[in-house]
Amino acid sequence: MDLRNLKTFLYVAELSSFTRAGEVLGYSQPTVSFQIRQLEKELNTQLFERINHTVVLTTKGREVMHYAQQISQLAQELEHTLHAPAQVSGLIRLATADSLSPFLIGTRFAAFHTQYPRIRLKIVTAGTEEMFRLLNHNEVDLVLTLDNHIYHTEYKIAHEEKIATHFVAGAAHPLTSRQTLRIQDLMNEPFLLTERGMSYRRLLDEALAARSMEITPLLEMGNTDYIRQLTEQNIGISFLPDYVVSDAIASGRICRLPVTDFSIDVWKQLLYHRDKWVSPAMQAVIDYCTFPCSGPQ
Repeated sequence: MDLRNLKTFLYVAELSSFTRAGEVLGYSQPTVSFQIRQLEKELNTQLFERINHTVVLTTKGREVMHYAQQISQLAQELEHTLHAPAQVSGLIRLATADSLSPFLIGTRFAAFHTQYPRIRLKIVTAGTEEMFRLLNHNEVDLVLTLDNHIYHTEYKIAHEEKIATHFVAGAAHPLTSRQTLRIQDLMNEPFLLTERGMSYRRLLDEALAARSMEITPLLEMGNTDYIRQLTEQNIGISFLPDYVVSDAIASGRICRLPVTDFSIDVWKQLLYHRDKWVSPAMQAVIDYCTFPCSGPQ
């Protein structure tokens, strides 16, 4: 059995497209079709149904995919064992929440690059739903989420940490003098928030919607550093993870608002597909991404 045909089969199955599989693998569409026909002839079964330009696995195709993934993983492990380079190398693709990017590429990255100069890291920022679409289609190797707690048998959790989030305001804001606040007390304030539908912003909107409440922000943007800076200047109040504002709170530039009737659970989780082979390069990136958000960057 030709391992190249199995690899092509896996890409067609994951991408649901002969054309896209060919683009990823560097093959023409006719070459992809020929390899699939070869595999179908060898296994004496039809692997895909092709109806109105859609490509869907047959029942037998789904069975073959299960074994093909195991064979592919074992082949990668064998190749690495026999031809392991002296230095860990490779491209690792990581999908993550936009607000976590500054903490991935902070002062720690220079030390990581010094230790692993031949590892290339590609960071893709996306919402949680898009992250898992990319992961399921093997377009990224890892996802680092900032969302509600995710558990699914298809994925392995490499690291997880509960993240505290609070409403915050600049130290000079009038609300900071209050001993207690209710969520209703904040609704007429100008808000500076991350983009709608993204990670903990989505959780915030969903929790408010359950109370028939909604925030119309003064400003929406992905960069939490800018949001923090504008909050310090009393342009508006915000809702941010503690790790974004911890330094500003410690220095007295920002204060947590004592809202007593509102909270949401936010988790930072690092996950990969259960069928993914964890190469030495991928393990190095996993170790790099397991920093606690409360710790030094």
